[in-house]
Amino acid sequence: MPLNVKDCTMSELMKSINPATGKVIATYKVYDEKRVDKSLKLASKTFQEWRKTTFEDRAKLLVSIAAEIRKEKDNLVKLAASEMGKPSTQGYYEVEKCASTLEFYAKNGAAFLADEIIKTDASKSYVSFQPLGVLLAIMPWNFPYWQAFRAMAPAVMAGNVFLLKHASNVCGCALAMERIVLNAGAPTGLFQTLLIPGSRIEKLIDNPLVAAVTLTGSTEAGSKVAAAAGRNLKKAVLELGGSDAYVILEDADLDLAVELTVRGRLVNTGQSCIAAKRLVVVKQVRKDFEKKFLTQMKLAKFGDPMDTANKIGPMARVDLRDQLHDQVLRSIAKGAKLLCGGFIPDGPGAWYPPTVLTNVKKGMPAYDEELFGPVGVIIEAKDEKDAMRIANDSIYGLGGGIISRNVANAEHLAANELEAGSCFVNDFVHSDQRLPFGGIKQSGYGRELGVYGIREFVNIKTVFVK
Repeated sequence: MPLNVKDCTMSELMKSINPATGKVIATYKVYDEKRVDKSLKLASKTFQEWRKTTFEDRAKLLVSIAAEIRKEKDNLVKLAASEMGKPSTQGYYEVEKCASTLEFYAKNGAAFLADEIIKTDASKSYVSFQPLGVLLAIMPWNFPYWQAFRAMAPAVMAGNVFLLKHASNVCGCALAMERIVLNAGAPTGLFQTLLIPGSRIEKLIDNPLVAAVTLTGSTEAGSKVAAAAGRNLKKAVLELGGSDAYVILEDADLDLAVELTVRGRLVNTGQSCIAAKRLVVVKQVRKDFEKKFLTQMKLAKFGDPMDTANKIGPMARVDLRDQLHDQVLRSIAKGAKLLCGGFIPDGPGAWYPPTVLTNVKKGMPAYDEELFGPVGVIIEAKDEKDAMRIANDSIYGLGGGIISRNVANAEHLAANELEAGSCFVNDFVHSDQRLPFGGIKQSGYGRELGVYGIREFVNIKTVFVK
């Protein structure tokens, strides 16, 4: 709950800062070790009862949570806009996606986790899916509700309980989710938010009451969490950074390509792991595509995230904006050409305009690194083969797209050559609760969503009866 700065020392506080104004909107007291220990013990106790519930009981709770989310949608949208700058139209979409995903697992979870009969020489043998226990979820600020609920819904439907360690700049969003789950009728301890800094995560993973861990975040954070989980022999799912390539082939519908790439680049002010970050365009159509893309990027309005006319809000934090700007400047210094944007506006807040870089080559930050903000990067390829080489020339492998009128060929490239966990043809990359989501290479491992997501945090148990 918010409190006055005078109530505790600055070292004990987390701040929510409005990225549009730079002003502190709330402060929160960090949980001490005693409170965290109490939360862990409560979660463990709740699990012992929750694991015994039926799928029908769990489904009823998820449906009730979805209803509460929809009741609170206006407040949730305003909270996300004020804490991390999410444009309101996208905020409403995120809230509804959370609700529909809860309903999806309420409807399908029992079937996804039904016993699988396997014929052997036993009188009966089958695979049973049993919950693991307390799941620690370490979540980022960019989709403050979706990232949490997409992990929570399958885990809770499977019989686990949920501890949320959210990003420190969205404490209000994290506490709102905890309140919504309780108001929906969940047992105390099923969903708890822990207000602690990232420096205490490793100790939390070490705690024997934590059964497994899931993280959405940077590759650096993922490496540390993976090391801690591995040391403790605990299951982990990691959804990390991405630098998604969109390959625009010679026969592509360029108007469609521009529509998809502008939308894919600017969603959530460009702060998405699966944003359209590297636009790999074959030489024959690069100039035409670049002209159309530049026109649309210049037209994109940025401003007050609660104004529905604005497609782009402020970035989440000033330090992240400054880091992005530094990547742009270093790319220009190495030969990239700036076509628009690329400056820090006067005044307070974490604002950054839609920006386009072309003539981008290997060795530049815009080619090699993840640019987490509204910066479109155009890379020219000699031909289709070269385009696929460039697309795969990355440490990341989260998502990617192929845009072409030859759908059969594009499907072949997406299915067999593009190195990523999610490969889309003639659409922008997005998550869907019906399909598995996750990456390869330094974009992480494990899957969320779909049947594969609900089976990540269960004991896949063999039962053999002679």
